[in-house]
Amino acid sequence: MEEDARAVSLLKTTQLTKYFGETHAVDHVDFTVTEGEVLALIGSNGAGKTTLINLISGLIPVDSGAIVFQGADITRDSIHEKIARGIARSFQLVNLFDQLTTLDNLALAIFSRDGKTRKLFTLSDADRAVRDEAVAVLQQFGLANKAGMVAGGLSQGERKLLDVAVAYALKPKLLFLDEPTSGVSTREKAPIMDIITSVVRAGKITAVIVEHDMDVVFKYCPRIVAMHQGTILADGTPEEIRNNAQVTANLLGAQAQS
Repeated sequence: MEEDARAVSLLKTTQLTKYFGETHAVDHVDFTVTEGEVLALIGSNGAGKTTLINLISGLIPVDSGAIVFQGADITRDSIHEKIARGIARSFQLVNLFDQLTTLDNLALAIFSRDGKTRKLFTLSDADRAVRDEAVAVLQQFGLANKAGMVAGGLSQGERKLLDVAVAYALKPKLLFLDEPTSGVSTREKAPIMDIITSVVRAGKITAVIVEHDMDVVFKYCPRIVAMHQGTILADGTPEEIRNNAQVTANLLGAQAQS
């Protein structure tokens, strides 16, 4: 209880709402993210997870309600203003430059962060600091041996890691990760999540992971928020979520018993 009292709220939404016609995609949602946590956001397709993140990151406008980040009201901020404040998402950056090397994809993100994109192709070889940082990030994500390979030649698991590495290179305070283990083999999932969670915790980055694989969610996320039909259905520890009858009935089904 004492730790909860000391916890610092990084992000808070109040009565956040987005309707698409008659569809209540996000329906008066109060959602809080605490500084330093790795949290899972779960829900069936159409539950409102992606819409909630689109609202927070500025991809779509809010109908009503408020978004507060580090004590500042960012409800009407543009997507670029929110990135500048420190909100990043891997699925904003999923279009890797397949013709560029893994290292150059990282360098591009760093140049973009530092406002040097206009000089990218003249500075990439000469700017040693950027190159060194890009190499260091690749090492953190276990991709250093792929630095010279074009991104289009990476395996699906490696592309997932590079996606996250590119977002991480923006030095965000809050990082949204969309399905970081989708499309990869079962044996690749744990190594990918081991790397991602290790890097974000070492970098003191707060992460919200949208994930359908409940084995991944229960293993790697100490707190889980479940959405259903545009609202928050439950919010708790893996054990609390496993034992929540509403979550079991609406989301987990047989998985909760496995």
